[in-house]
Amino acid sequence: MKYKILVSVAAILLIIGIAGSVFVLNSRGGSVVEITQNDKVIRTIDLQTAGDECFDIEYGGSKNTIEIKDGKIRVKSAECPDKTCVHTGWLSSLAMPIVCLPNHLVIRFAASDNDVDAVAN
Repeated sequence: MKYKILVSVAAILLIIGIAGSVFVLNSRGGSVVEITQNDKVIRTIDLQTAGDECFDIEYGGSKNTIEIKDGKIRVKSAECPDKTCVHTGWLSSLAMPIVCLPNHLVIRFAASDNDVDAVAN
């Protein structure tokens, strides 16, 4: 009897953990994104109000072409060796920013006022 209760509780906790993970991975962070290079914000964009456009960001002689279309953002093309940033696709969640390590570029949803930035005592 104790074994059945223990297994049931473990199964419920596992299901809750999986559901929470799926929710976090699929939740959007809002509509404002930050493009940073070398830990400095070089551009902030509100995807709800931004028009469709493409622009280049250069670093050390190579460039990334950023595309904004239909309220979404992605790295359309890149002059880096592995093109991981291109294969990441459209930015869709808080948990998965677009990163180009060779060009020191990160595209992520901006932190909202509700996010915790520091430890409070």
